[in-house]
Amino acid sequence: MGRVIAITNQKGGVGKTSSAINLAASLAILEKKTLIIDADPQANATSGIGINPKEVKAGLYECLVGEALVKKAIVATETPHLDILPSHVDLVGAEIELINVPQRERIISKLIDAIRDKYDYIIIDCSPSLGLITVNALAAADSVLIPVQAEYFALEGLGKLLNTIKIVQKRINADLQIEGILITMFDSRLRLANDVNQEVRKHFEDLVFETIIHRNTRIGEAPSVGKPVILFDASSKGAQDYLNLAREIMTKRNQAKETRVS
Repeated sequence: MGRVIAITNQKGGVGKTSSAINLAASLAILEKKTLIIDADPQANATSGIGINPKEVKAGLYECLVGEALVKKAIVATETPHLDILPSHVDLVGAEIELINVPQRERIISKLIDAIRDKYDYIIIDCSPSLGLITVNALAAADSVLIPVQAEYFALEGLGKLLNTIKIVQKRINADLQIEGILITMFDSRLRLANDVNQEVRKHFEDLVFETIIHRNTRIGEAPSVGKPVILFDASSKGAQDYLNLAREIMTKRNQAKETRVS
């Protein structure tokens, strides 16, 4: 059974989509069968992986409104072991179209149930808002990964997001866990970045990943050629950081399995 990880933060510009693309690609490079679900109407995960959103005939939107089967909408990427359920701008209208559908917050859960056995990991790139599509993603997820930029307002936004997750746990998905808080765009030369890193670790302790994603120009350049950073420049600091994150998540999952067995 594939583990479903939703990557979300209500604050934009924190490296959410970059983390979705590059974590998924790193898991795939480590030979884990991985699927990205692009649940953001901006479709940046779709374009960042090398697919033109304007050419998507069937994507998440068509699956949500019952116009396409999820198995037919999934597309293979040039990264071995990595597939994507793409998106396009029509996804904006899905929330209005689904408003009267029974159990509308569980539609993505049902889509995932049909393909879950085929993947080791399913990564959902959520939009930076808490609309119906994001609630769907949180209802379907086993866990949430929260990217946090190493800057002044990080802690404030993080507190609000954790409250939202508690509401989702209480009302929709009692089994939802926090996969971890990921420090992104970290520049060790800046005193503020180091202070934020220390504060986040002091407040949230074991919830914070050991791995830090450093500020790296290659991460920003890779989407312009439609590649994850590991295919764009495998030796870059950004590629190594996301590989380390993938390994940390895999190790954590294996330890959890061993704990359950014992």
